[in-house]
Amino acid sequence: MNRPGSDDPPQGKVSTPPESLVIVTGLSGSGKSYVYKCLEDMGYFCVDNLPLELVEPLLSQTSEPRVGIILDVRNPHFARRFPEILARLRQEAPGTRLLFLDASEESLIRRFSETRRPHPLSGDRSLLQSLRSEREMLEEVRALADVVADTSELTVHELRSFIQKTFVGDPSRARMVIAATSFGFKFGVPHDVDLLFDVRFLANPHFVAELKSKSGSDPAVAAYIEKDPETPRFLARLAEFLDYLLPLYEKEHKSYLSIAVGCTGGRHRSVYIAERLAGMLKERGFPVRLSHRDATRE
Repeated sequence: MNRPGSDDPPQGKVSTPPESLVIVTGLSGSGKSYVYKCLEDMGYFCVDNLPLELVEPLLSQTSEPRVGIILDVRNPHFARRFPEILARLRQEAPGTRLLFLDASEESLIRRFSETRRPHPLSGDRSLLQSLRSEREMLEEVRALADVVADTSELTVHELRSFIQKTFVGDPSRARMVIAATSFGFKFGVPHDVDLLFDVRFLANPHFVAELKSKSGSDPAVAAYIEKDPETPRFLARLAEFLDYLLPLYEKEHKSYLSIAVGCTGGRHRSVYIAERLAGMLKERGFPVRLSHRDATRE
């Protein structure tokens, strides 16, 4: 509740509407979880299974330009309550669009069989009865949708491409997200790495007394590593390799790529190269998450 004189906007009012608000709903098993991941990778601030009564308060508190919200029958009395909320959102946030995901009974039954997850309306009913009950329940919501997508025959790549074209448009906002991590081999190789570069062949500042305690982010350490003639040669070949490989990953609709750079202790050479790598990637327009796993470890 707002106190007198509070600068906070009143609950239920969108103070600065997002330029794009995508509400995703539809039949259970139709792909809402995957669409959530797609929107998140494309720069949307996303929330899954938000209680209906929190939708408008959330929008009154966030300043994110693009917001995605997943809503469905897991919310009590969703079909009855949601149309009124949607009408208010469309008034308060003109960039609101409702995406309804549909699919055939055959494909939904197959998906539930593969995942072995219960339907949210199952109770004492069979899966087929639950699916048909949900479809009937959501008829009015489906009729309100701005976009209806039948995912029965879509591959995950095709669905991702559809979401990008429909809700992003500008390909630069949907670039593959790349995580660049430095590490020390003596502490073990990171899990789930797509590409790994071993830079232990470069000159090692560890054996220089005044550099030993510093990290690869320090200008003095960087200058020492750059004196090694192999450093510019490696960076040039690394840039050439990235220019060849990254477009191929994007062609396959890969949304996330993890690159690790390792040296012995993870403090000097790997940190320096990971930072140079991050710079290369940013120059090429990729969103980059840079981290140094072992830079402060002994």
